[in-house]
Amino acid sequence: MSEEPHFLKEEKDKLEIGRSANSDATLEPLQLGKRVREIRLSQNLTLEEASKLTGLARSTLSKIENEQISPTFSAVSKLVQGLGIDIPQLFSQPKSKSSAGGRRDITRSGEGTPHPTPTYEHELLATQLTSKKMIPFKTTVHTHSFNEFTDWVRHDGEEFLYVLSGSLLFYTEFYEPIELFPGDSAYYDCEMGHALVSTSEEDAVVIWVTA
Repeated sequence: MSEEPHFLKEEKDKLEIGRSANSDATLEPLQLGKRVREIRLSQNLTLEEASKLTGLARSTLSKIENEQISPTFSAVSKLVQGLGIDIPQLFSQPKSKSSAGGRRDITRSGEGTPHPTPTYEHELLATQLTSKKMIPFKTTVHTHSFNEFTDWVRHDGEEFLYVLSGSLLFYTEFYEPIELFPGDSAYYDCEMGHALVSTSEEDAVVIWVTA
């Protein structure tokens, strides 16, 4: 593993100072790779998509997320700009779970956070909540041919898909494509390659929930 950059050591020093100031506080060691992965998945980005946004090679991103290398300052700058975040978000620890489950987030129609990709147009929902166990989003499927994908879409976790309008072909790595219509749904392991292609004249619209 490469030597830890100076700015990373400064962030860890700040955590240690905070720990000394409050003897009752307990802080987990900073895991930058884990934070990068959490942020990427919270935006429903594959490694390939994150690579295009940040300008970092897919292999480099994978090594950073798996703590195999420490990112240079240049790499951190690309991550911050490409993922549309601030540096403090990258170094902040996830908030500890509250003993009372009282969180709530409402997203008005059309007011989700837009996140377009070459094949899908995502609208991220419930974006005010951090450290969610589920990532809900509404997606318009622009692609009308499987050939528009350069590779399978795959990422960690499980996913639920519900068709709102239009029709589409649901491609999965180990099964034959199946056509889905409004009201149809699917639940699957998203480590398995998958992709959606609109078959209706208008672009299909779906709700996705990733866990």
